[in-house]
Order: sequence, then structure tokens, then C-alpha cells
Amino acid sequence: MMNLLPKKTRCITLLILILTSVLATFLFTQKAKAEVKIISITPASGYVGTNVTLTANITTSDGEYKILFNGNQLVSGNAVGNSVTTSIIIPPAPSGSHNLTIVDVGSGENDTATFEILTKYLLEISPLELPMQQRQEGDFVEIFVNITGGTSKTLYVANITVQAPNNASHPKLLDLPTSDDGSASATIEYPNTSYVGEYKVFFNGTLATTSFTIGLTNATEYHRFQVVDIKALYAPSENVTLTITKGDYYYSKNLIADENGVIYYTNWAVPANATVNDTYTVNITSIDGITTKNPPDIQNFTVPGFDVNIAALNLAEEPVPDVTIQIFENETSVVNATSGSDGLASVKLEIGNYTANVYFKEKKVGEHWINVTESSLSFNVTCNLTNLKVLVLTVVDGKEFSMPEVRLSLSPENLTSTPNLNTNITGLAVFHNLFLDVTYTLNASRYETQFNTTTIYGLLQNGNPVAWFNLTIYCPIYTLQVNVTNPNANNQPINNALVKIREVMSGLHFEDSTTTDGTAVFNSPLGKYIVEVYGNGIKLNETIVLLNESLIKLPISCKFYGLNIGIQVVDYFGQPIPKANVTLLRNGLENSTFTLPDGRAEFLGLIGGNLTVAIYLPGQLEPYTVSPFYVGSSKTIQIRIERYTMLAGFLVETSHLVMSIIIVVSLIVLLLLEVYRRRRLKPKTSKSES
Repeated sequence: MMNLLPKKTRCITLLILILTSVLATFLFTQKAKAEVKIISITPASGYVGTNVTLTANITTSDGEYKILFNGNQLVSGNAVGNSVTTSIIIPPAPSGSHNLTIVDVGSGENDTATFEILTKYLLEISPLELPMQQRQEGDFVEIFVNITGGTSKTLYVANITVQAPNNASHPKLLDLPTSDDGSASATIEYPNTSYVGEYKVFFNGTLATTSFTIGLTNATEYHRFQVVDIKALYAPSENVTLTITKGDYYYSKNLIADENGVIYYTNWAVPANATVNDTYTVNITSIDGITTKNPPDIQNFTVPGFDVNIAALNLAEEPVPDVTIQIFENETSVVNATSGSDGLASVKLEIGNYTANVYFKEKKVGEHWINVTESSLSFNVTCNLTNLKVLVLTVVDGKEFSMPEVRLSLSPENLTSTPNLNTNITGLAVFHNLFLDVTYTLNASRYETQFNTTTIYGLLQNGNPVAWFNLTIYCPIYTLQVNVTNPNANNQPINNALVKIREVMSGLHFEDSTTTDGTAVFNSPLGKYIVEVYGNGIKLNETIVLLNESLIKLPISCKFYGLNIGIQVVDYFGQPIPKANVTLLRNGLENSTFTLPDGRAEFLGLIGGNLTVAIYLPGQLEPYTVSPFYVGSSKTIQIRIERYTMLAGFLVETSHLVMSIIIVVSLIVLLLLEVYRRRRLKPKTSKSES
């Protein structure tokens, strides 16, 4: 009983530990489980329409979520893992805190944070239809007043004050009742635009501000020949003087205001000789002195010019970069431009006729007329430049082959865009944008060996310009004599060896068999060749030669050719095993023979390299061993068959022989021990007493 109680106590303690571990694991798993939680809202406050980034976690991995604003769904999507990052636009709502809630659709769990909406006051001026359009004196101006994020259903009193350029203020009170979402809006018209300059608009002082500009003309820019629309406010029937000036240009006209005090004049157009960026000044002053304005009725407008694109093209209608285009009007320089990599030059020009002189590398290559209108703003100018297309060929056995990677150098270099080119895989190279009347020199080389020099006396055909000037040159043919010898037979020539040569760049390849003197001769174009020698389909040697002379003799020694290989098969103790089948394997070819009494199998006149030997023991159909080996010279290779031992002319498994020897030795030892024991136990004869 005393021994049993401690055993029960130990069992109960172990059970409590197991339950505690399971409970702790469960609680930890529940705690580690992802929960629905809004991590951040950025920004946490702002106006209606604010773009807010919300980041959160949800329980369901890759699960669907919804974002609610005051209980109404704004967006939905799927989490990445358990993470949610999304953008939302704050909808119209009154000022104060509003709930943003994320809902895990899969689990139904949710979390809520708040966004603080601030009240926004806005003033906007009705936009003009055209970018350079301008309001004139006497025009009504629409002012848009707006409140968002205000207090719901509340009457706001707005004081909209316009400060004119003469510093006079014109206030107007508005009642703005807000809707349920705290928004309100109204539009007012401001009529008191009798001064030139900037008008500032204020919403209750500094809650919101904006401005607009009033001028004399209906635009701030005019092109040549466009009529300038001029309007100003004066007293009815008041006499005024209108002047338009620019530098030494002066135009003046006396005008009378109509019964409404409006001066309206549309009888002056921008002169035909106005240039880009000219600035004209319009000035109206009272002759009668009835109306005095401060600031005075003075306003400028400019002549902007049109964006004109000019494409420089060669005779092949290809774009030419780095062309200088000098543009003249009435023999007066207007603007210079340089074409980019796409051959385009962009300039500012007004309506009119221009002359364009085109220069390339400081040489004039063309002259063109350009007529700029509002509907014609893109022009091509053709440069008297052509392309030189060079084709490099070679002729082998009456057949033409293209030569790639031929280095072509064209001089003078300062009159070429790319003085050095390499022919492509088809043997072609093109020099672009060359002058027609220049004498060029073309040098051709391959592997740093020059083989051709051609002088081109102008790129014309029958005295006429051409878009493409074609030139063909030929790569020379040289002789390669390959001498194949056998170092294992006093460097005797190898007859009927297959020699293959392949040019590294062009891929041109030829093959021939050696004659009785071991030579193979090839007439091939200048190049770098991989030379391979084969015997019986087996590669004997390989080298690379640069064929850049009229005759090159290439000796190739085939040290793997004509080798004598001996395979000696021996047993565990090194005794020869006769009558074993030895088979040499390579590339699907077999060569077999049987071992002699000394265990040797001789293979004469073989080709070395990577071989495989298979050993078939006498009386066996499956090879005992298959081994790869490398042979670089004549030699004898010993292969030990450790599993067997020759005994009285028969193969015996070595393990069986050893076991038999152990048994015999054990029997002999036991026999000796038994003899020894019996001799010790044999009774000794007692001696008779003396």
C-alpha cells in the first residue's frame, strides 16, 4: 500500500501537466488568431471629399471585407492574407465625428474608428470657355458660394465681399440654409467690373478667398490677322482715345461711348509683321475728362505664335538627327532649331511664309518654303543626304555567301554620323545620312586583317541623287592545308581522316578527307576557323586557326590515333583469369576479344579518349563489371575481379574459398587441441623404489 500511493500521485500529477499544456496551447492559439482591427485612418480628419487610407486586419485570410460610413457601405474588396489597405472618399455629412467600420464578411466580426469632418467654405469663379480668354469691363461675373461639412439644418449668413482694383469694396449678404448633410450653395452675379485689374473675393473675411481678372480685350493672346475685341466702360457719349502701341508701332482712334457708356471696338487686327512674343499695349483715356480711372485703362496682350513641328528627312525619307534649321521671313532671321534623335525640331512661328535653310555638319543640305496657317503646323524638310548600303560577299566554288562581322571604316570621319560599322548576319551594313558630293574612302577588315579599300567619288548614280547608294565588295579566298599525322607511328600521315572546318562568325563550314599524304586542302574566305579531325566517326583533335594569308599550313598531331591498349583481368589474389570476354564500348560501337592464359586481352590500333570496358567472366552472359576510363596513350590496364579466385583452373567465389580455408584451419586447430589434451591426461608410470 505504501508503494502504490506514490505511483497514483505521480499519475495524477502527469495528467494535470498534460491538461495544463493543452489548455495553454488552446488559449495561445486563440490569442494568436488574427482579429478584426482598424490599425490606422490617414488622415483622421478633413473635409468632405477627402481621400482617406484605411489599414486594418481581418480574421478571414484573403476574405471579403466591407467598409461602412455611418452604417452605409462605401467600398468592398478582399484582404491580402489578413491585411487590408484601401482608399475611401469621405461622403457628404455634417461636421463632427463619424464612424468608419470594417466588417469581415466571412466571420461577421467588425471594428470601428472615427473620422472628424471639418467645415469647408469655398468660393469659385465660373470658368472661361478658352484658356486665353479674358473677361472685359462691363461683363457680369458669376461667383459660386459653397459650404460642406457644416452643421445640419442651420442657417449660415455669408458676407461675400468683392474688392475692386481701385480698392473699393462691394459686400453682399447671403442666407445659406444647410441640408441634412450640412451642405449649402448659392450663386451670385457681380456687375461692377468697370476697372482693369484683379478683383479679390472674400467669404466672411478669411473663411475663403478667390479672385478674377478684368481686362480691355477678350483674350490675352492674339495671332497675326486676328481681330482684337476691345471693350471698356465710360459715361454715355463720352469721347475717348484708344491707342495700341508696340515699340515704334503706334495706332490711335477716337471713339464715343454709346448710350450705356460702353466703348466697343473691333476694327483693329494684329499686323502681318507681328513676330512671336511681341507685346502690344492697349490704352484708353477720356478726352472729355468726365471719367477718371485709377488704375487707368491700360492692358497688354502678346503674340504667342503656333507650335510648329519640322521633320528633317534624308532622301530615303528617314529622320535625320542634329540638323540645324535656320528659318527666315523676308530675309530676316526668325528662329534657329536643331532636330532631335527623332529628326523633329519644334519652333514657334506665326501665320506667314518662311524660308528654311537646312544644315548638317555645317554644310547646307537643303532649302525649303514653309507656309504656316492655323491648320498647317507640321512640315517636312528634305535633306540632300543619302544612305550607303554596303554588301560584303565571298565566292566559294562558284557560290556566293554573305560575310558577317566585317569591320567597315568610312572616312572622312567628320562627315559621317557613324564612321565604323560591322556587317550583320546577311553581310549588310548601312551608313546613313551621307553627303552626295563628298569623296569617301571605305576600308574593310576582318579579324583586324584589312582586305579591301574602295574610294567612292560622290554618292550619285549617273549624276543624279539617289536615296540608296549600293556598293558590293568581296572577301578574298585563302588556302588552308591541314596536315594530319600520327605521333604514335613516328608522325606518319593519317590517310582518310575526315577534316571539318567551320568559320566562327559566318557559320560557313566545309569538310574533306585526307589523302595518302595525310593532307586536306580547303579554299575558304578570310576568317577564324574551328578545325576538327575525325577517325571512324571519333574526334581525334581540334584546334582554331586564323586564315588571313594566301596559304597557311596547319599541322595537326592526333595522339589518340593508333593506340595499343591491353586489358589484363586478374582475380582477388592477382592471378590471371583466362578466357574472359573483354568488350570496349564507345558511341554504340563494340570491339571484343578473349583474355589469354596470362589474363591479357590486346586491342591494337585503337583511338583513345573516353572508353568503357565490359568484362564477361567465362560461362556468364551478363557483364561482371562495366567501367569508364580514359586512354591518352598506349598502355595496359589491370582490372581486378575481387569476387572470384582461380583455383585449379576454375573460378571460385573468394568468400567461399575463405570460408573453406577457415573451416579447414579450425578443424586442424581442434584436432591439435584434442591431441594435446589427451597427451596431458595420459597416466604417468610410477617409478619403483630404489
